[in-house]
Amino acid sequence: MAAPEGSLRRRKAGDSDLGSGSPPAPGRDDASCSARLRAGTFWLTRIVLLRALAFVYSVAFLVALHQNKQLIGDRGLLPCRAYLKSVQQYFQGLGAWGAWSYAPTIIWLLDWSDMDFNLDLLAVLGLGISCFVLITGCANMILMAALWGLYLSLVNVGQVWYSFGWESQLLETGFLGIFLCPWWTLSRLPQHTPTSRIVLWGFRWLIFRIMLGAGLVKIRGDQCWRDLTCLDFHYETQPVPSPLAYFLHRTPWWVHRFEVLGSHFLELLVPFFLFLGRRMCILHGVLQILFQVALILSGNVSFLNWLTVVPSLACFDDASLGFLFPSGPAGLKDRVLSLQGGEAPGPQPRPRHVGRAVRSVVNLSLGILVACLSLPVVLNLLSAKQVMNTTFSSLRIVNSYGAFGSVTKERMEVILQGTASPNASAPEAVWEDYEFKCKPGDPRRRPCLLSPYHYRLDWLMWLAAFQTYEHNEWILHLAGKLLANDAQALSLLASSPFEGRAPPRWIRAEYWRYRFSLPGGRHAAEGKWWVRRRIGPYFPPLRLQDLEGYFRERDWPI
Repeated sequence: MAAPEGSLRRRKAGDSDLGSGSPPAPGRDDASCSARLRAGTFWLTRIVLLRALAFVYSVAFLVALHQNKQLIGDRGLLPCRAYLKSVQQYFQGLGAWGAWSYAPTIIWLLDWSDMDFNLDLLAVLGLGISCFVLITGCANMILMAALWGLYLSLVNVGQVWYSFGWESQLLETGFLGIFLCPWWTLSRLPQHTPTSRIVLWGFRWLIFRIMLGAGLVKIRGDQCWRDLTCLDFHYETQPVPSPLAYFLHRTPWWVHRFEVLGSHFLELLVPFFLFLGRRMCILHGVLQILFQVALILSGNVSFLNWLTVVPSLACFDDASLGFLFPSGPAGLKDRVLSLQGGEAPGPQPRPRHVGRAVRSVVNLSLGILVACLSLPVVLNLLSAKQVMNTTFSSLRIVNSYGAFGSVTKERMEVILQGTASPNASAPEAVWEDYEFKCKPGDPRRRPCLLSPYHYRLDWLMWLAAFQTYEHNEWILHLAGKLLANDAQALSLLASSPFEGRAPPRWIRAEYWRYRFSLPGGRHAAEGKWWVRRRIGPYFPPLRLQDLEGYFRERDWPI
């Protein structure tokens, strides 16, 4: 017999009345279950931003720790001590300020007798601080300023090894990150230091310029971006292709056209979503992050795409990022709910009105500084002769960006070879290849996937193929070190054909043209990812004694 409807209604009402006197269900908090994070606050946004930025910093400092000694150390390919001496000599008579302002670096204050130690010290400090911020999700202005100053010190002595656009982009992003934090409090939710809207718009202005600059430099650059054919070549000719690039290169032509159109849409139109309200701003963040993930999978552009995700996170507020954080009493979401309701958990220190006023002045000054420094950047964006990846001051606070304004149609590689033969020109001389960590060499070696890590020498070898060795004197220094089986230089390579043997008597560099093998074709069946053909010499065979005078002129150790 069915229960009367009225009785059932009364029973439901009675059950709800019992709630005030009954304990809640185990593991359930009624307040946190019923309440949802409101839009318009950015407490969780700050945590996500700081952790993402700290991750990129940690990778950058790890790369520095592993490679700086070999590249710019005491016996590096381009020693930074010699570089700093040349800066001093150039500004001689103008006082120390001239050298400082041209190349601001902490290394000016350190003892130069052991530059390897100095470089490792800066890298270890930076790695330690960034890992702390990454793990804890909290930082203060002191720690973030230290990270920025340490990396600026490395970039300004890194010479050509640190000449990539992402170095300036990390410094600009890191500079904004300083102002995300309280002065010295270490708390993930510093209740008297809400995330500044000025700082958030600084990040949004950064991602706007990054994407729009990249789109404009393409449209104004290579014709293939306008006729939608650039991706017919890019996957094969980019600096360090990934395994996925091998297959993307062979997708149908219409897929490549669609990809270029998508790139133009994301770089030229989507950035304006930032100014169209909350929902469009969030959509902008989602689209740009997905775009960067696709770029990460299709190529190895160091930590550039990971870094570009960081300012995109400023598009999201607490309500849109809440799913990243667990619910529950005393959790971060619960504490943010309390902050949004004006009921901060725990003991309430008295608000410091003077501190808030000072903080407001600092944030306003930051906004004015970024606006003033953006003037030449905006003029560059509007110019028909736009220059990409340009910095307008040695502090690199606001910079111009862009990537792949032109796309090479053929892949040229410089291959270093050595021989133990006493006569380099003898027909019987056997020339053996040196293998690099990631750049193409052995046709049977699979393309690597190492982003966000970065092999600086591999990238410079790709760029060297566009010039002659006279424009890249470091490559002759590398050749000299390989002639001596120098352990430090060899650590930059994947393998040496003379490992465990006497060093080669001669070193030469050869031009080779590379192209992807056809999947399922004859070369692929032989295990080859690449098909290559020799073009000619890059530099002629050299002996160690041939380079001694060249080394002495540059004060390089022999």
